[in-house]
Amino acid sequence: MPELRKDPITGRWVIISSDRGKRPAEFADQRTKKRGGFCPFCAGNERTTPHEVLAYRENGVPNGPDWRLRVVPNKFPALQIEGDLNKQGEGIFDKMNGLGAHEVIIESPDHNATLATLPGKAMEEVLWAYRDRMEDLKKDKRFQYTLIFKNEGLIAGATLEHSHSQLIALPIVPIQVQEEIDGCRKHYDLKERCIFCDIIRQEMQSRNRIVMETQSFIALAPFAPRFPFETWIMPKRHISCYACSTNDDFKDLAFLLQDTLRRLDKALSFPPYNYVIHTSPFKEEINDYYHWHIELMPKLTNVAGFEWGSGFYINPTPPEEAAKFLREMKL
Repeated sequence: MPELRKDPITGRWVIISSDRGKRPAEFADQRTKKRGGFCPFCAGNERTTPHEVLAYRENGVPNGPDWRLRVVPNKFPALQIEGDLNKQGEGIFDKMNGLGAHEVIIESPDHNATLATLPGKAMEEVLWAYRDRMEDLKKDKRFQYTLIFKNEGLIAGATLEHSHSQLIALPIVPIQVQEEIDGCRKHYDLKERCIFCDIIRQEMQSRNRIVMETQSFIALAPFAPRFPFETWIMPKRHISCYACSTNDDFKDLAFLLQDTLRRLDKALSFPPYNYVIHTSPFKEEINDYYHWHIELMPKLTNVAGFEWGSGFYINPTPPEEAAKFLREMKL
C-alpha cells in the first residue's frame, strides 16, 4: 500500500509509492529510452488495460472496440483506491495510507493523434470526460480533490506515445492549489473580488499578454511566468470549479485549447509540454474567490539547482514577447 507522508517543516505531502516498482537501479537515463512497439492504448488492445470506468462509443460492448474515448484505471497507480486513510503519527511525523484513484484518459483510438489534431468534437469529449470523472469521484467522501494533468512527450514525463491525460483523486488538497486558494481568499477579503477576474479585466484592457480569446475563454501569458511560453487558459466569467462549466463552455474551451496548442506546435516545433487543471476542492466547489483555470507549460528549460534551492524560477522569455509571438503566428 502506498503511503502519504507529511513534511513537518513545509506541510508538503509526499507519496511514497513503492507499488510503482521503481528501485534505485531501475532509474535508467530517460534520454536513452526507446519509443514504439506494442501500445496498450490502441484500438484492439483493450484486453491489455484494466476494465474501463468510462467510455464514449456508439455501439459495441464495454471493454471492446469501437470506442472514441476510454478512461481506465492506471495499471501502475501512484495511489490505491481500496481501504481507508488510517491516519497515524510517528513521533513528530504524520502519515496515512496512500488512498486515491489514479486513472488514464485515452483521448483517441488513433495512436498518432494529438490534442492539437483531434476533430473539434473529439476534443470536446476529452473535456467532458474530465468533468464526468470528477463528478463521479466526488461522490466518494474519502476524496477532497481531483487533479487532471497531461504529460505530452518523453521529456514532459509521458511513458507512452499514445496521447492520453491522467487523473488523480486525493484525500487532501495539493499544497500548490491550497496556496492559490489562500492567496485568492486574502484578495477577496480585502477587495471583495476574485483576483483572477481582476487579472482578466486588466489583461483585456492592456492586451499585452493575451494570446487568444473567444467569447467565453481567454488564453494569456501570466505576468510572472515560471517557464518560457507558459500560458493560462480560463473562463472570462467567474466559474469556481471546472465541473460547473456547461457544454457550451466546453465547446468554446475545446476550440481555444486546440488553437493554443497548434500555435505552440508551429512556433516551437512541437514541444513537449505539461498542463494541469486547477479547480476548487470538492468541499467548497461554489465560491466567489477562486477561479478554475488551465496552466499550460512547454518544456523548454530545465529546473536546476538554483530553482530547487530557492523557489525562484529563471525565465529567459518575457511573457509580453511570448504572447505576441504566439498571437501573430499564422496557422
